[in-house]
Amino acid sequence: MLPADLAPLAAPALTPWGMYLAADVVVKAVMIALAFASLATWTVLLAKGWELARQARQLRAARTLLLQAASLPNEHADACVQQGIARVMLDAVRTELRLSQDLDSGDGIKERVASRLDRIELETARMQRRGIGVLASIGAVAPFVGLFGTVWGIMKSFIGIAHSNTTNLAVVAPGIAEALLATALGLVAAIPAVLVYNHFSRVLAGLRGLLGDLSAAVQQLVSRDLDRAAHRAPAGTLRAVN
Repeated sequence: MLPADLAPLAAPALTPWGMYLAADVVVKAVMIALAFASLATWTVLLAKGWELARQARQLRAARTLLLQAASLPNEHADACVQQGIARVMLDAVRTELRLSQDLDSGDGIKERVASRLDRIELETARMQRRGIGVLASIGAVAPFVGLFGTVWGIMKSFIGIAHSNTTNLAVVAPGIAEALLATALGLVAAIPAVLVYNHFSRVLAGLRGLLGDLSAAVQQLVSRDLDRAAHRAPAGTLRAVN
């Protein structure tokens, strides 16, 4: 029986966890980075998905109410227009009407209201896209990071072959398997990131449409209120109704 110090070393278990434990420190770092990238993808999917779904519900409810309203809602209107983007738009409109109440140019007021709403739409779109860009980065970079880990691991395996003076597949297979695991993890991180990014791109396109509908509904109410005020006092000063 061979002494303990002469006994052959046990081959690492060819399981994902066993290959990770036996991998080179650089390959381990690559695997850890890819694992965090995959975790970030699923975190963005859950958090951003919930946020955008909530905003979509609010926008649809506010759009339905405003399209049926005869005039601009006041501060005590239905709750669906007193929260989220709808409230921001209505507050901006009320502010502009208050600042313009001593003017008699209805067209000028409408232009300024449209300008305020356009800026709100752009700012809202930027906020909605926040956190989405990381998915594109993960989808583009993760495969190459995994490939780097694979190249590094295979290079170390060939160096081990040269030092051991053997081409026995049983000797080099664990190192090559560990290296290939990095490529697999890169694909596991990249593929969901690309799919989730494409999903959010479609969701954001729908939200932009809802924002446009809501802005148009608010502008229609402002135009209707201004026309009523002009009809009641054609020769006087327009007074904002809010």
